Amino acid sequence: MFKKLLIANRGEISRRINTVAKGMGLSTVAVYSDADAELPFVREADQAVRLGPAPAKDSYLNISAILEAAKSTGADAVHPGYGFVSENAEFANACKDAGITFVGPPPEAMLRMKDKSQARKLVAAAGVPIVPGTEDVLPDVASALAAAESIGYPVLCKAAGGGGGIGMAAANNPAELEKVFRQCTDRAKAAFGREGVYIERYFPAPRHIEVQILGDHHGHLIHCLERECSIQRRHQKVVEEAPSPLFADGRNAELAQKLFTAATTAAKAFGYANAGTVEFLYSDGNIYFIEMNARLQVEHPVTELTTGLDLIGWQLRIASGEKLTVRQEDVKRRGAALEFRIYAEDPVKFFPSPGPLKVYQPPTGEGVRLDSGYAEGNTVTPNYDPMIAKLIVSGATRDEAIERSIRALEGFRIEGIKTNIPLHLRILKDPVFRAGDLNTRFLEQHAKP
Repeated sequence: MFKKLLIANRGEISRRINTVAKGMGLSTVAVYSDADAELPFVREADQAVRLGPAPAKDSYLNISAILEAAKSTGADAVHPGYGFVSENAEFANACKDAGITFVGPPPEAMLRMKDKSQARKLVAAAGVPIVPGTEDVLPDVASALAAAESIGYPVLCKAAGGGGGIGMAAANNPAELEKVFRQCTDRAKAAFGREGVYIERYFPAPRHIEVQILGDHHGHLIHCLERECSIQRRHQKVVEEAPSPLFADGRNAELAQKLFTAATTAAKAFGYANAGTVEFLYSDGNIYFIEMNARLQVEHPVTELTTGLDLIGWQLRIASGEKLTVRQEDVKRRGAALEFRIYAEDPVKFFPSPGPLKVYQPPTGEGVRLDSGYAEGNTVTPNYDPMIAKLIVSGATRDEAIERSIRALEGFRIEGIKTNIPLHLRILKDPVFRAGDLNTRFLEQHAKP
């Protein structure tokens, strides 16, 4: 095991990694931008190094500054968290060249996953069901129109190098496709530095279900069951839960096994190791691979609370070369858990709401866990994602977890800014949500103010 870990991230995930690493006897190093100098994650680490000004390109995306921080503090490993440099193969290779352990998958696996269209071809060749679509990126609008006629409308334009819903838009007819193809191309170039766009069949109201993967560098790879992430707004996840209501209480067992087999097959096709997530759509009784994320997911706590696994702990052990001692038959579900992303935003208009946390009093109670990036008196700046914290609540059943979640959210006091807590309460009290009848269009039709 390495001795000193640099955490190349910020906020709640930096704090979480710091806690796990210290519990394993490691020294920790935080890195921060000028905008984050007063946040808890900076003072809680054993050491802290300033990266630069607030813009991410000058701080959390500055590879040379991060590596210099590692070298100057003697850190022999780097955990990238999620976002920023977490799926950057260039950064992973730079760590390797510097003799620093990168806590994540092999760079080669990351590169195989980076191009979404090529990733589709790779897993399809391994027998994993994929969403019908084009095999390669499309050079122009004419090619997209021809492909859409073959696939059938509606279709979804997707940036090949993208993620997080950026560079993604649906089209119901040729006129719309011409418009969104150009939009997605422009957004892909701006966000990812390349214009490559492909198209897939668009399912109007699918479920979004993902499978947690753990694998070591000795050929042992397992799944850690599924999560449901269907409650989304503009392709961004809002509420996640485990298990998916689709599979709770042993329902659809045959489909669940098909899902898990597809996930592990895809991960093996990529040559994956460490923690990762394979994402699927479910529609009309079928599952379809959409992508694999080469990192820890924001929603990993619901898996931790329902399986008893410490995913970050295993990330660190696997990166140090240890064997994964958890067998597939050891992974069992215990109860249910939901995660709520607490954002600094208007809960109706969804405009960002940066500002000082004049009052910040998180809830407590049975089954309540809070992964927070802030403390009372801190300021939420407009420089980064507006997530303040993740509230994760577990119970013996989904109904119990929901009731505990309502109490926790109602007891969460934040003053000085607006938050999306009222939105979460509307979701939880909606009878369709309570019934577990979820899809990615849920917020367009339900939980209205």
